[in-house]
Amino acid sequence: MPTEKKISSASDCINSMVEGSELKKVRSNSRIYHRYFLLDADMQSLRWEPSKKDSEKAKIDIKSIKEVRTGKNTDIFRSNGISDQISEDCAFSVIYGENYESLDLVANSADVANIWVTGLRYLISYGKHTLDMLESSQDNMRTSWISQMFSEIDVDNLGHITLCSAVQCIRNLNPGLKTSKIELKFKELHKSKDKAGTDVTKEEFIEVFHELCTRPEIYFLLVQFSSNKEFLDTKDLMMFLEAEQGVAHINEEISLEIIHKYEPSKEGQEKGWLSIDGFTNYLMSPDCYIFDPEHKKVCQDMKQPLSHYFINSSHNTYLIEDQFRGPSDITGYIRALKMGCRSVELDVWDGPDNEPVIYTGHTMTSQIVFRSVIDIINKYAFFASEYPLILCLENHCSIKQQKVMVQHMKKIIGDKLYTTSPNVEESYLPSPDVLKGRILIKAKKLSSNCSGVDGDVTDEDEGAEMSQRMGKENMEQPNNVPVKRFQLCKELSELVSICKSVQFKEFQVSFQVQKYWEVCSFNEVLASKYANENPGDFVNYNKRFLARVFPSPMRIDSSNMNPQDFWKCGCQIVAMNFQTPGLMMDLNIGWFRQNGNCGYVLRPAIMREEVSFFSANTKDSVPGVSPQLLHIKIISGQNFPKPKGSGAKGDVVDPYVYVEIHGIPADCAEQRTKTVHQNGDAPIFDESFEFQINLPELAMVRFVVLDDDYIGDEFIGQYTIPFECLQTGYRHVPLQSLTGEVLAHASLFVHVAITNRRGGGKPHKRGLSVRKGKKSREYASLRTLWIKTVDEVFKNAQPPIREATDLRESMQSAVVSFKELCGLSSVANLMQCMLAVSTRFLGPDNSPLVVLNLSEPYPTMELQGIVPEVLKKIVTTYDVMIQSLKAVLENADAVYEKIVHCQKAAMEFHEHLHSIGTKEGLKERKLQKAVESFTWNITILKGQADLLKYAKNETLENLKQIHYAAVSCGLNKPGTENAELQKPRRSLEVIPEKPSDEAGD
Repeated sequence: MPTEKKISSASDCINSMVEGSELKKVRSNSRIYHRYFLLDADMQSLRWEPSKKDSEKAKIDIKSIKEVRTGKNTDIFRSNGISDQISEDCAFSVIYGENYESLDLVANSADVANIWVTGLRYLISYGKHTLDMLESSQDNMRTSWISQMFSEIDVDNLGHITLCSAVQCIRNLNPGLKTSKIELKFKELHKSKDKAGTDVTKEEFIEVFHELCTRPEIYFLLVQFSSNKEFLDTKDLMMFLEAEQGVAHINEEISLEIIHKYEPSKEGQEKGWLSIDGFTNYLMSPDCYIFDPEHKKVCQDMKQPLSHYFINSSHNTYLIEDQFRGPSDITGYIRALKMGCRSVELDVWDGPDNEPVIYTGHTMTSQIVFRSVIDIINKYAFFASEYPLILCLENHCSIKQQKVMVQHMKKIIGDKLYTTSPNVEESYLPSPDVLKGRILIKAKKLSSNCSGVDGDVTDEDEGAEMSQRMGKENMEQPNNVPVKRFQLCKELSELVSICKSVQFKEFQVSFQVQKYWEVCSFNEVLASKYANENPGDFVNYNKRFLARVFPSPMRIDSSNMNPQDFWKCGCQIVAMNFQTPGLMMDLNIGWFRQNGNCGYVLRPAIMREEVSFFSANTKDSVPGVSPQLLHIKIISGQNFPKPKGSGAKGDVVDPYVYVEIHGIPADCAEQRTKTVHQNGDAPIFDESFEFQINLPELAMVRFVVLDDDYIGDEFIGQYTIPFECLQTGYRHVPLQSLTGEVLAHASLFVHVAITNRRGGGKPHKRGLSVRKGKKSREYASLRTLWIKTVDEVFKNAQPPIREATDLRESMQSAVVSFKELCGLSSVANLMQCMLAVSTRFLGPDNSPLVVLNLSEPYPTMELQGIVPEVLKKIVTTYDVMIQSLKAVLENADAVYEKIVHCQKAAMEFHEHLHSIGTKEGLKERKLQKAVESFTWNITILKGQADLLKYAKNETLENLKQIHYAAVSCGLNKPGTENAELQKPRRSLEVIPEKPSDEAGD
């Protein structure tokens, strides 16, 4: 089938089907047959050849087709032995006959599959009136609007306009289109007609506009929701927003607002219709970007201790190139602070004329005056964020110049300096909220017995520290590196309050003697060693203390370490070389977008709670956390530029897309699309990927577009986004350059769905994905401590854990079974399911064969006469699903209380667990193992309670979707359309986030 011509209407689809195309016919015996399918010219039958059948039997009457399904969503596809080798995006099924038989087909591309699906659905909708509809659609709203634009240019009614005017008009409406491409399209059209001259007629203008300004992938989406009309009305748009985009509280007024905002034609605005152009405008607008706008402002709890946050941090902030010969400049501080950085570094040395200077010691980097830097910091400190700024002072100055430093800071920064002494009776640092607008100094501080006088402290030079630590850790190096000491003036010491720099010794020592206001710095080599060898200790250490990780001094090119390697251990201050672009800075910039770019991101609860089990290097699911499945379909790209550093090979690119997942080791993964050759303007990829995310709160998704036929440089663009910030549905991804600038008009068009492996997840990003029989269920296991009294408590928790798992997974299995019978994949939600079956529930006279009684809290399906067996099966499966939803709502509270009760009972032993274990005869490693098992069990109990809470929220959402969809489709029993979801009993209320009597951390 020729697909060079863009599909921009149902007529194009029908014409392509009449020409025919080769499709693969799939049978239940795993056999696949290559056949040529075509639509009869009279549009009454679908035929295929060659066939052993009589030619009259190798066809399906269009009027016998019940529905057309996309994807591998029939029993034949699901049971076929080679189904995994078939692309979901290329598969579709024709359901026909009274027995609802399926003709299961696979196209050579998703584009071809879309043409057949769209065309067949159009034929089903309009039947014998198809021709009339096709003819009338030639003079549709869109054509009238384009004609009107032409007339506005052709003010003298000449019937033609200049090529320049035509090109400019099209480019004004689609600024991403290149002028040369529009001109070329007109010239090709003129050449095909052997036309002399360059003037453009109305017909030519309309043809080129259709060709260049219609995105087929958006047209196919539009007709899917418009009941095969060439536009969306307000109800169609409402259904799209609610069912696909996950937008809550949608009504016709909101739909009309969107139409008035994005529909270019006056006719569409007046009638409340959204054309393909208006729909494209809407989908490309910031309203449909992939980034959740809720995260553009501060949206996290900012009242937790400072140590509970990741902090956006800069290393050698003064450098704008490499750290050996590169220049130092105050613009480094301006750039970092404007980007939301909340920890900057000042490497201060004695300078001429008694003025301290900043530069990297023992290198050839240039110098800048300390006073100038403090001026700039004071000016820009709170430009991007009102939350505290930490100045990491690496002090190498004499006493005399230290006093000058103090004078400058007091005079310039003044009251913004936070110098309040820490409260020894407290256990944690103040919160970012308490420290708003304050600047903290992180530096060495004199001990309390040196109060009032200058004194000696150890040198905190990063290079010296690395030599010292590596000397201790590496037997090949001398282990007697002397600790350098230097004089610290008391005035500078007094400016240091809750960020006192101290040297790290070992975890067990720190747990016993380190004060909460003391901060340790780790070079990346040492931090990596601890992350690999002591991952649990490192996480527990960072629950209470701030840890700063800085790049190895060996990185003389100022390259960056991977911040995820240290975030996964809970390290708060991972210092990055902001002047060096690339993957690592993409991760850092993307990560800190998620909380209004304020420079602080709250760490996952499992990294904050005192009693929680988490190992940074886990390569499996995280105890107490529900894995989520991320489904991403890369649909198309728009306006990809040529790689900046590529050699001379013309402007053509051969793009492909990588989807990368960054997070804990268990989550790191990547997949790539095929290459689309010689098309950077509008490449169609249509490829779907699935990733399991075991710790969603620490995961990031990165889209990277590369050129497969490059000379010198392959990078086209990228976008990095935290998992928690993803918006589901059809979204555009605005691409950024290597240095972080937005690439004008360059984007990816994607579909995102998030479903749950075993429940949980965000309420608006929910779904169910795995159906499990009761025999094959995996129940969360609790560990034995070999402390009898404590083990007895945990033993009592096993029955409610099993009960909670059965409630959740029975509900999930029932929902997945219903989705399958509806002909949809596990990615679909129940609103989409109800929409899919609504047409099947209509009789020949369009009266409903099945209605939903919405007067009860659990809507029931009622038969309205004799219905086919296949519909009875749907009704039966729906009833089973409703019963499973009811079981969750009516039993979840009691089971939840049992789990929480066991958790509270176990926590009674927490404080004295060591002494109890010692009395039971446990020593050293066995005692340590018992403490670890206790933490594991508490984490499991918290997690199981949370999963049950999420399952209940999800159940309420499912019932809401069923109710809404039934009313929208007219399937509700008369008189129940205004019934609301009743909540007559406590069990319909959502389980609170935390029990009123907190079980303890």
